[in-house]
Amino acid sequence: MSGNTKYLIVVCGPTAVGKTSLSVEIAKHYGAEIISADSRQFYREMNIGTAKPSPLELAEVPHHFINNISIHTKNYSAGKYEQEVIEFLDEYFKTKDIAVLVGGSGLFINAVCSGFDSFETTDFKQQLTARIFLNGKDLSWLQQELERIDPEYYAEVDKKNPVRLIRALEVIYTTGKKYSEQRIGKKAERNFTSIKIGLNLEREKLYERINQRVDEMMKAGLLEEVKELYTFKKLHTLNTVGYQELFDYIEDKLTLEQAVELIKQNTRNYAKRQLTWFKKDKGIYWYGPEEKSEIMKYIDSQLIF
Repeated sequence: MSGNTKYLIVVCGPTAVGKTSLSVEIAKHYGAEIISADSRQFYREMNIGTAKPSPLELAEVPHHFINNISIHTKNYSAGKYEQEVIEFLDEYFKTKDIAVLVGGSGLFINAVCSGFDSFETTDFKQQLTARIFLNGKDLSWLQQELERIDPEYYAEVDKKNPVRLIRALEVIYTTGKKYSEQRIGKKAERNFTSIKIGLNLEREKLYERINQRVDEMMKAGLLEEVKELYTFKKLHTLNTVGYQELFDYIEDKLTLEQAVELIKQNTRNYAKRQLTWFKKDKGIYWYGPEEKSEIMKYIDSQLIF
Protein backbone atom coordinates (compact mmCIF):
# COMPACT_ATOMS: atom_id res chain seq x y z
CA MET A 1 0.00 0.00 0.00
CA SER A 2 1.44 3.35 -0.90
CA GLY A 3 -1.46 5.80 -0.97
CA ASN A 4 -1.67 9.03 0.97
CA THR A 5 -4.50 7.95 3.29
CA LYS A 6 -3.35 6.70 6.70
CA TYR A 7 -5.49 4.64 9.05
CA LEU A 8 -5.54 4.02 12.78
CA ILE A 9 -7.51 0.87 13.58
CA VAL A 10 -8.77 1.18 17.16
CA VAL A 11 -9.67 -1.95 19.15
CA CYS A 12 -11.44 -1.09 22.38
CA GLY A 13 -13.83 -2.55 24.92
CA PRO A 14 -13.94 -3.86 28.49
CA THR A 15 -11.16 -5.75 30.19
CA ALA A 16 -10.76 -9.50 29.47
CA VAL A 17 -12.94 -9.38 26.34
CA GLY A 18 -10.17 -10.43 23.93
CA LYS A 19 -8.77 -7.14 22.60
CA THR A 20 -5.12 -8.25 22.66
CA SER A 21 -5.51 -11.38 20.53
CA LEU A 22 -7.72 -9.54 18.01
CA SER A 23 -5.28 -6.64 17.72
CA VAL A 24 -2.41 -9.05 17.04
CA GLU A 25 -4.41 -10.74 14.26
CA ILE A 26 -5.36 -7.40 12.70
CA ALA A 27 -1.77 -6.12 12.88
CA LYS A 28 -0.36 -9.29 11.30
CA HIS A 29 -3.00 -9.22 8.55
CA TYR A 30 -2.24 -5.61 7.56
CA GLY A 31 1.49 -5.57 8.32
CA ALA A 32 0.88 -3.01 11.05
CA GLU A 33 2.36 -2.32 14.49
CA ILE A 34 0.47 -2.00 17.76
CA ILE A 35 0.22 0.96 20.13
CA SER A 36 -1.09 0.22 23.62
CA ALA A 37 -3.82 2.46 25.03
CA ASP A 38 -3.98 0.64 28.34
CA SER A 39 -2.79 3.16 30.91
CA ARG A 40 -1.63 0.45 33.33
CA GLN A 41 0.49 -1.39 30.78
CA PHE A 42 2.76 1.65 30.43
CA TYR A 43 4.41 0.78 33.76
CA ARG A 44 7.30 -1.66 33.49
CA GLU A 45 7.07 -2.83 37.12
CA MET A 46 3.42 -3.92 36.77
CA ASN A 47 3.16 -7.03 34.64
CA ILE A 48 0.87 -9.84 35.76
CA GLY A 49 -1.81 -7.59 37.25
CA THR A 50 -2.08 -5.47 34.12
CA ALA A 51 -2.60 -8.40 31.71
CA LYS A 52 0.15 -7.33 29.33
CA PRO A 53 0.45 -9.23 26.06
CA SER A 54 2.31 -12.52 26.40
CA PRO A 55 5.97 -12.79 25.30
CA LEU A 56 4.73 -14.68 22.20
CA GLU A 57 2.27 -11.90 21.30
CA LEU A 58 4.94 -9.26 21.85
CA ALA A 59 7.28 -11.20 19.58
CA GLU A 60 4.69 -11.67 16.81
CA VAL A 61 4.07 -7.96 16.28
CA PRO A 62 6.04 -4.85 17.34
CA HIS A 63 4.28 -3.19 20.31
CA HIS A 64 4.73 0.38 21.51
CA PHE A 65 3.83 2.18 24.75
CA ILE A 66 4.18 -0.95 26.86
CA ASN A 67 6.83 -0.81 29.62
CA ASN A 68 7.68 2.70 28.47
CA ILE A 69 7.67 4.37 31.90
CA SER A 70 8.23 3.54 35.57
CA ILE A 71 5.74 3.63 38.45
CA HIS A 72 7.98 6.40 39.80
CA THR A 73 7.36 8.60 36.74
CA LYS A 74 5.46 11.68 37.83
CA ASN A 75 2.65 13.45 36.00
CA TYR A 76 2.31 11.10 33.02
CA SER A 77 -1.06 12.31 31.78
CA ALA A 78 -3.39 11.63 28.85
CA GLY A 79 -2.13 14.91 27.40
CA LYS A 80 1.48 13.74 27.57
CA TYR A 81 0.49 10.38 26.09
CA GLU A 82 -1.34 12.13 23.24
CA GLN A 83 1.73 14.20 22.43
CA GLU A 84 4.06 11.19 22.42
CA VAL A 85 1.76 8.96 20.35
CA ILE A 86 1.08 11.66 17.75
CA GLU A 87 4.84 12.28 17.44
CA PHE A 88 5.36 8.52 17.04
CA LEU A 89 2.62 8.25 14.39
CA ASP A 90 4.00 11.20 12.42
CA GLU A 91 7.20 9.20 11.90
CA TYR A 92 5.48 5.82 11.60
CA PHE A 93 3.14 6.92 8.81
CA LYS A 94 6.10 7.97 6.67
CA THR A 95 6.67 4.28 5.90
CA LYS A 96 3.42 2.53 6.81
CA ASP A 97 -0.26 3.15 6.08
CA ILE A 98 -1.96 1.34 8.98
CA ALA A 99 -1.39 1.31 12.74
CA VAL A 100 -3.41 -0.46 15.45
CA LEU A 101 -4.33 1.24 18.73
CA VAL A 102 -5.63 -1.16 21.38
CA GLY A 103 -6.77 -0.79 24.96
CA GLY A 104 -9.48 -0.16 27.47
CA SER A 105 -8.51 3.33 28.64
CA GLY A 106 -11.12 5.45 26.91
CA LEU A 107 -9.55 8.75 27.92
CA PHE A 108 -6.24 7.81 26.28
CA ILE A 109 -7.91 6.49 23.12
CA ASN A 110 -9.92 9.68 22.83
CA ALA A 111 -6.77 11.75 23.33
CA VAL A 112 -5.12 10.11 20.30
CA CYS A 113 -8.17 10.08 18.03
CA SER A 114 -9.73 13.43 18.88
CA GLY A 115 -7.26 15.41 20.94
CA PHE A 116 -7.15 16.01 24.65
CA ASP A 117 -9.11 18.84 26.16
CA SER A 118 -7.06 21.95 26.77
CA PHE A 119 -7.89 23.98 29.85
CA GLU A 120 -7.40 27.60 30.77
CA THR A 121 -3.97 28.07 32.29
CA THR A 122 -3.66 30.24 35.30
CA ASP A 123 -0.83 30.86 37.70
CA PHE A 124 1.50 27.83 37.51
CA LYS A 125 2.50 28.37 41.14
CA GLN A 126 -1.16 28.00 42.07
CA GLN A 127 -1.36 24.86 39.94
CA LEU A 128 1.65 23.35 41.72
CA THR A 129 0.20 24.23 45.13
CA ALA A 130 -3.07 22.51 44.21
CA ARG A 131 -1.23 19.42 42.99
CA ILE A 132 0.85 19.11 46.17
CA PHE A 133 -2.30 19.54 48.28
CA LEU A 134 -4.23 16.91 46.32
CA ASN A 135 -1.35 14.42 46.27
CA GLY A 136 -1.60 14.34 50.06
CA LYS A 137 -5.23 13.22 50.03
CA ASP A 138 -6.48 9.63 50.01
CA LEU A 139 -8.82 8.12 47.42
CA SER A 140 -11.95 8.46 49.54
CA TRP A 141 -11.36 12.18 50.09
CA LEU A 142 -10.72 12.77 46.38
CA GLN A 143 -13.93 10.95 45.46
CA GLN A 144 -16.05 12.93 47.92
CA GLU A 145 -14.53 16.26 46.91
CA LEU A 146 -15.07 15.69 43.18
CA GLU A 147 -18.64 14.49 43.76
CA ARG A 148 -19.28 17.66 45.77
CA ILE A 149 -17.97 20.20 43.27
CA ASP A 150 -18.48 18.47 39.92
CA PRO A 151 -21.13 15.72 40.18
CA GLU A 152 -21.47 15.57 36.38
CA TYR A 153 -17.86 14.50 35.81
CA TYR A 154 -17.91 12.34 38.95
CA ALA A 155 -20.75 10.31 37.42
CA GLU A 156 -18.56 9.16 34.51
CA VAL A 157 -14.98 9.18 35.81
CA ASP A 158 -13.15 6.02 36.87
CA LYS A 159 -13.64 6.58 40.61
CA LYS A 160 -10.86 4.15 41.51
CA ASN A 161 -8.28 6.12 39.51
CA PRO A 162 -6.73 8.81 41.73
CA VAL A 163 -4.72 10.27 38.84
CA ARG A 164 -7.91 11.25 37.00
CA LEU A 165 -9.59 12.51 40.18
CA ILE A 166 -6.57 14.68 40.99
CA ARG A 167 -6.37 15.97 37.41
CA ALA A 168 -10.01 17.06 37.48
CA LEU A 169 -9.77 18.69 40.90
CA GLU A 170 -6.55 20.48 39.96
CA VAL A 171 -8.25 21.98 36.91
CA ILE A 172 -11.28 23.02 38.97
CA TYR A 173 -9.17 24.59 41.71
CA THR A 174 -6.97 26.55 39.30
CA THR A 175 -9.64 27.71 36.84
CA GLY A 176 -12.65 28.13 39.10
CA LYS A 177 -14.80 26.19 36.62
CA LYS A 178 -16.16 22.66 36.62
CA TYR A 179 -14.02 20.11 34.80
CA SER A 180 -17.11 18.79 33.00
CA GLU A 181 -17.89 22.24 31.60
CA GLN A 182 -14.40 22.67 30.15
CA ARG A 183 -14.12 19.31 28.40
CA ILE A 184 -16.25 20.22 25.42
CA GLY A 185 -13.92 21.40 22.69
CA LYS A 186 -13.10 21.05 19.03
CA LYS A 187 -11.61 17.80 17.81
CA ALA A 188 -7.96 18.11 16.96
CA GLU A 189 -7.03 17.73 13.32
CA ARG A 190 -5.38 14.40 12.59
CA ASN A 191 -3.48 13.21 9.52
CA PHE A 192 -5.10 9.78 9.79
CA THR A 193 -8.58 8.26 9.74
CA SER A 194 -9.72 6.26 12.76
CA ILE A 195 -11.60 2.98 12.29
CA LYS A 196 -13.05 1.99 15.66
CA ILE A 197 -13.87 -1.60 16.59
CA GLY A 198 -15.53 -2.33 19.93
CA LEU A 199 -15.53 -5.83 21.44
CA ASN A 200 -18.22 -6.93 23.86
CA LEU A 201 -19.82 -10.08 25.25
CA GLU A 202 -22.98 -10.98 27.10
CA ARG A 203 -22.53 -9.81 30.67
CA GLU A 204 -22.40 -13.30 32.21
CA LYS A 205 -19.80 -14.51 29.70
CA LEU A 206 -17.68 -11.40 30.24
CA TYR A 207 -17.85 -11.80 34.01
CA GLU A 208 -16.87 -15.45 33.64
CA ARG A 209 -13.82 -14.40 31.60
CA ILE A 210 -12.89 -11.78 34.19
CA ASN A 211 -13.11 -14.30 37.05
CA GLN A 212 -11.06 -16.82 35.09
CA ARG A 213 -8.41 -14.23 34.25
CA VAL A 214 -8.02 -13.25 37.91
CA ASP A 215 -7.55 -16.93 38.85
CA GLU A 216 -4.93 -17.25 36.10
CA MET A 217 -3.13 -14.12 37.35
CA MET A 218 -2.95 -15.57 40.85
CA LYS A 219 -1.51 -18.83 39.48
CA ALA A 220 1.01 -16.82 37.44
CA GLY A 221 2.36 -15.13 40.59
CA LEU A 222 0.36 -11.93 41.06
CA LEU A 223 0.73 -12.10 44.84
CA GLU A 224 4.52 -12.32 44.53
CA GLU A 225 4.52 -9.34 42.15
CA VAL A 226 2.44 -7.31 44.60
CA LYS A 227 4.74 -8.24 47.50
CA GLU A 228 7.72 -6.91 45.54
CA LEU A 229 5.87 -3.60 45.03
CA TYR A 230 4.56 -3.32 48.60
CA THR A 231 7.22 -0.78 49.61
CA PHE A 232 5.75 1.61 47.02
CA LYS A 233 2.09 0.98 47.84
CA LYS A 234 1.39 4.66 48.51
CA LEU A 235 2.19 5.60 44.91
CA HIS A 236 -1.00 6.62 43.10
CA THR A 237 -0.01 4.35 40.23
CA LEU A 238 -0.42 1.31 42.47
CA ASN A 239 -3.79 2.40 43.83
CA THR A 240 -5.48 0.17 41.28
CA VAL A 241 -7.46 -3.04 41.00
CA GLY A 242 -5.45 -6.19 41.59
CA TYR A 243 -2.80 -4.46 43.64
CA GLN A 244 -4.74 -2.56 46.31
CA GLU A 245 -6.72 -5.63 47.37
CA LEU A 246 -3.57 -7.72 47.80
CA PHE A 247 -1.89 -4.92 49.74
CA ASP A 248 -4.83 -5.24 52.15
CA TYR A 249 -4.21 -8.98 52.35
CA ILE A 250 -0.53 -8.39 53.13
CA GLU A 251 -1.62 -6.04 55.94
CA ASP A 252 -4.03 -8.69 57.32
CA LYS A 253 -7.09 -6.59 56.48
CA LEU A 254 -8.46 -9.37 54.26
CA THR A 255 -7.98 -13.09 53.86
CA LEU A 256 -6.43 -14.16 50.56
CA GLU A 257 -9.78 -15.59 49.45
CA GLN A 258 -11.53 -12.30 50.26
CA ALA A 259 -8.87 -10.31 48.40
CA VAL A 260 -9.20 -12.46 45.27
CA GLU A 261 -13.00 -12.20 45.32
CA LEU A 262 -12.70 -8.43 45.73
CA ILE A 263 -10.33 -8.22 42.75
CA LYS A 264 -12.94 -10.04 40.66
CA GLN A 265 -15.74 -7.79 41.87
CA ASN A 266 -13.78 -4.57 41.36
CA THR A 267 -12.67 -5.72 37.90
CA ARG A 268 -16.27 -6.43 36.94
CA ASN A 269 -17.23 -2.95 38.13
CA TYR A 270 -14.37 -1.49 36.11
CA ALA A 271 -15.59 -3.33 33.00
CA LYS A 272 -19.03 -1.75 33.46
CA ARG A 273 -17.48 1.72 33.65
CA GLN A 274 -15.42 1.02 30.52
CA LEU A 275 -18.55 0.04 28.59
CA THR A 276 -20.40 3.13 29.80
CA TRP A 277 -17.56 5.29 28.45
CA PHE A 278 -17.24 3.55 25.09
CA LYS A 279 -20.99 3.33 24.44
CA LYS A 280 -21.07 7.13 24.27
CA ASP A 281 -18.90 7.02 21.13
CA LYS A 282 -21.26 6.50 18.20
CA GLY A 283 -18.29 5.96 15.88
CA ILE A 284 -17.50 2.56 17.40
CA TYR A 285 -18.77 -0.54 15.56
CA TRP A 286 -19.44 -3.37 17.99
CA TYR A 287 -18.73 -7.07 17.55
CA GLY A 288 -18.29 -10.20 19.61
CA PRO A 289 -14.70 -11.45 19.94
CA GLU A 290 -15.60 -14.54 17.89
CA GLU A 291 -16.72 -12.44 14.89
CA LYS A 292 -13.21 -11.99 13.51
CA SER A 293 -14.08 -12.56 9.86
CA GLU A 294 -16.88 -9.97 10.06
CA ILE A 295 -14.51 -7.53 11.71
CA MET A 296 -11.94 -7.96 8.94
CA LYS A 297 -14.63 -7.45 6.29
CA TYR A 298 -15.73 -4.24 7.98
CA ILE A 299 -12.17 -2.93 8.18
CA ASP A 300 -11.56 -3.81 4.52
CA SER A 301 -14.69 -1.88 3.56
CA GLN A 302 -13.35 1.25 5.26
CA LEU A 303 -9.87 1.20 3.72
CA ILE A 304 -9.45 3.38 0.63
CA PHE A 305 -5.99 3.70 -0.89
